Amino acid sequence: MTQPDIQPPQPLPFLTNGIAQIALLVENLDATVENYWKLFGIGPWHFYTYEKPLVREMTYQGKPADYRMRIALSQIGPLRIELIESREGESIYADFIKEHGYGVHHFGILVEDMQDALAQTQSAGLNMIQDGSGFGLDGDGHYAYFDTEKALGVTLELIQRPKARVLPEKIYPSDTQPF
Repeated sequence: MTQPDIQPPQPLPFLTNGIAQIALLVENLDATVENYWKLFGIGPWHFYTYEKPLVREMTYQGKPADYRMRIALSQIGPLRIELIESREGESIYADFIKEHGYGVHHFGILVEDMQDALAQTQSAGLNMIQDGSGFGLDGDGHYAYFDTEKALGVTLELIQRPKARVLPEKIYPSDTQPF
């Protein structure tokens, strides 16, 4: 048997680190967080509102954007869970809710160097549909979403976490320690 002339493409290098985050779109963030805590003991939850000026740069479909969402973050072992309540503006969150309702929206992959990862995804033919940057204490931190829903059944997010986060708006339950 002869070897085929075409070799399969190599996977994007940052994918070998695995999934670091699973995110769900929810209708009522506070009620959903309370349910996760009371039913499963998942928490503590750190709440943030991602909007300008906290997120300094935002794009949607390749153009500057001004969307707003509230998020709550918690850990389940090594996996971070993110709950997102879409609030205002055109975004992939609003699009998803219109098309599918609420539920699992994306898998998050951590990257060390977002610019390098963006170049790799572009070379692989993946289309960035939304991003935001500058939400860390030092103006660092960057997230970028790619149009992978048809191919993977879920959107893929690349995340370059900031070195230090701003303090959360609140922690639930309030008597727990931050993670």
